[in-house]
Amino acid sequence: MPTMKVIYLINGLNGGGAAFPMLELIGLMRGSGHAVDVVALMPQDGKAAPRLERDGIACEVIGGGPGDVIGPAARLLRRLRRDRPDLLWTSLTRATLYGQLAGRLLDVPVVSWQHSAYLKPLNLAALRRTHRLTSRWVADSESVATFTTERLGVRPQDVDVWSPFVADPARPTATWSDEPTLRLGTLGRLHHSKQYAVLLRALARARERDGAVASRIELRIAGDGPEEAALRTLTAVLGLQDRVRFEGFVEDPGRFLATLHGYAQTSLKEGFCIAAHEAMLAGLPVISTRVGQPARSVRPGVNGWLCEVGDVDGIAGAILAWAGDPASASAMGRAGRAWVLDRYSRERFEADGGRVLDRVEQEVVRGTWRRRRPPTWAPRAP
Repeated sequence: MPTMKVIYLINGLNGGGAAFPMLELIGLMRGSGHAVDVVALMPQDGKAAPRLERDGIACEVIGGGPGDVIGPAARLLRRLRRDRPDLLWTSLTRATLYGQLAGRLLDVPVVSWQHSAYLKPLNLAALRRTHRLTSRWVADSESVATFTTERLGVRPQDVDVWSPFVADPARPTATWSDEPTLRLGTLGRLHHSKQYAVLLRALARARERDGAVASRIELRIAGDGPEEAALRTLTAVLGLQDRVRFEGFVEDPGRFLATLHGYAQTSLKEGFCIAAHEAMLAGLPVISTRVGQPARSVRPGVNGWLCEVGDVDGIAGAILAWAGDPASASAMGRAGRAWVLDRYSRERFEADGGRVLDRVEQEVVRGTWRRRRPPTWAPRAP
């Protein structure tokens, strides 16, 4: 018999982001004997659905678009009354708020997975008020754990760290040769938070500063999303049409990364940032902004470069340093791969996850769980 019956509640089925790493998490949960079903508040782009189906994970979508607010809440309550799960595991802010409400109404304990070291002001304000309705918080990295305690007000003893990334040594790695073109890549949803416009401007600035070095660079952008048209237009305005390729959504990030010589992550905000760590696993030096876990994983002069958010000149300088010395860049890539294989091995993933799941089962579900004091907006008992 399964140890716990878990409903894993997520915002939606977008490709990448928090959706794909959950397959590793659910795999470990199921391997430990727990029964897990996924419930999504929205379909979003649906790219995670085939992977769930491939892994035999049941998934139900209970809402439509972002404007569908009441319907998903009512359907979630019906689902919980029908299935009587032992635990609600939530991921991302909207799902967490829905899960906290449902858990309080039906007396189901909630564990919330926090993925980002940044929240929009309204989301931050909401979770600061409701965070006690979550029994335990699980951060995807040390940077997110710090954010969860300092900005959400969660007690440090109520936060565990479980990184969702498993560095598989069998994944393909980049190859370096004397070919004239150096391929710099980036991977993610084409959204403002990834700051691809800054990366494009930095490439144009690098060309202005050293045309000979920059002429060797080809930028490959993998992903789709709402900013694609604007980014294509900016590429043309900057005169980079012959230097930039839009690859669209890639089903196999590892294979894409292995075709590159360097990786750029110029984000406005991040949590763990799977893509940057996958790039290290592929043996690529990483140019990153100083956000989230990349600010801790990327070590300047060892496995890459760190720049400030929005710093076009700084990113351009890093691009020129990367392209101007391929031998050093290749050595940085090897150093990054060795580090990530050690730090994020499967053994460590399973050990960290096992500790989290044991604590959740013993303290939250079976044992000592008691609801925290109500949020400040809850009515006082007479």
